[in-house]
Parts: sequence; C-alpha cells; structure tokens
Amino acid sequence: MKAFVAGATGRTGRWIVEELRCLRQAEPSRNIPVRALVRDVQLAKTILSPDIELVTGDILKQDSIFTALDDSTVVFSALGAKPNFDPTGPFQADYLATRNLVDAAVARKVEHIVLVSSICVSQFFHPLNLFWLVLFWKKQAEEYIQKSGITYTIVRPGGLKDEDNSDPIVMEGADKLSGGSISRRKVAQVCVASIFEPAARNKIIEVVANPEADIKSFGELFEHIASGA
Repeated sequence: MKAFVAGATGRTGRWIVEELRCLRQAEPSRNIPVRALVRDVQLAKTILSPDIELVTGDILKQDSIFTALDDSTVVFSALGAKPNFDPTGPFQADYLATRNLVDAAVARKVEHIVLVSSICVSQFFHPLNLFWLVLFWKKQAEEYIQKSGITYTIVRPGGLKDEDNSDPIVMEGADKLSGGSISRRKVAQVCVASIFEPAARNKIIEVVANPEADIKSFGELFEHIASGA
C-alpha cells in the first residue's frame, strides 16, 4: 500500500499526513509510504515531516495528477476552497479538482479513495451555499466518486476545529447529522482508520465529537455504519 494525499498542506490534509506517519512508527506492519501533493515544496517542508515524500502537481490538470500519483494505491483528498471572493472557487477546488483526481486515479488503477467532504451537503438551501454553492459542489464531487468505480469512503465531518480534545467520536450514515463539530485531527484519524476497515468500503460516513458519547473503537464505529443501525 502507498498513500497519496491531495491537499497535504491544508489544515486537515496535514493531519492526514501526520496520522499516516505516526501509524507507520507505531505499527511497523502498517508502514505505508506517503506521497504528499504540494504546490510549494519549500513551504511544505516547513509544515510536513522531513520523511514525507513531496511531489508537485497542478490539481486542475489531470495529466499533472496522473504523473504525481505514480504507483500510489490509496488516495486521500482533503481538497477544498478557501474563503475568498472568487465565485468559481468551490467549483474549481471542491468539484473540478476532485474530478481530475478521480479520473487520474482511475487511469492509475488506484484501489481506494478517501474524500473529506462535509455534513449537510444534501441540503441545497443550507446557508453555506450562499458562499458560491460550496456544499453543492462538494456533493457533486461525492457523486462523481461514487460513479467512478473506485472503492471509496466519503467522510463528512461537522464543523472543523483546529484544537483537538478528548471528546469521543460519533459516527452516523449519510444525511443523519445536521450539526456538531469535530477536530481536524480526529477527522484525519477517521480517514486513516477507514482504509483498514472493510465496513467502511463504499460508505458515506458523517462524524462529529460529543463529550457525552460513549467511547468506541473504530471497528465498532464502522460496524455501526455497516449495520445501518
């Protein structure tokens, strides 16, 4: 297995890279090489661990992504539009970039893709869609992955927090959650754990953290989704 992380220097992507790196240190049997897609190598070196392979590429150009993927077998996408005044931002960063990544992954015969999306993407009249239809384009990206033929896990977090905490993770199926928050680190942990859990295959998973929830293993959380309970 070899992991490729798109959006690797973003606020969530960098945590996915770190969780993969920590995993191979803690469990030698899961020593997964990590390739991080970045735009600025020098900047990436100040953010990511020095033992991470860095590769440059233009996420808006499929040929560029095809080259960057090389022999990667699992892809993590933490791509997303940053707040700005460009009305095309979510279309390009959340949909078009994901489409290019998926097409390149199909061509490279990638085995699995994990996408970080968002809760409430199915609610067209959600207030966040006032920001250039950001949730709408995330939903289109999800559907593109589902139709691609690649095995996938779509992770829809609640409101993202930079600071971690000890609150247990709550996991539900598609369109079950409409509020709540979760740390970016926990989202990264869910993403990384999903590639080892058969119950996470071809599933949409919504996640938040709740101090009153019971503590469960990732196996228990993903089985809850698989059972449809």
